Amino acid sequence: MNSFRFLSKNIPFNEGESIAAALEAAGIRQFGRDAVGHEIRYFCGIGACQCCLVRIDGVIREACVTPARAGAHIELVGADHE
Repeated sequence: MNSFRFLSKNIPFNEGESIAAALEAAGIRQFGRDAVGHEIRYFCGIGACQCCLVRIDGVIREACVTPARAGAHIELVGADHE
């Protein structure tokens, strides 16, 4: 099974799966916190709401519509990632 690196974890994924789907399958549903402390989670699944923005090898993309790629390094976008 292929995997990518998210923060300090290797996340396995199936071929053709989006980054958001792989993260959810791994139990990761939160993409950070907004300015008032609410959890940010992916919502629409089609890239319109941009709640799931991540930095993939230095480029910001929507996790819900971006296919997972073996060996990619993925980070959260924004200041609060806890």
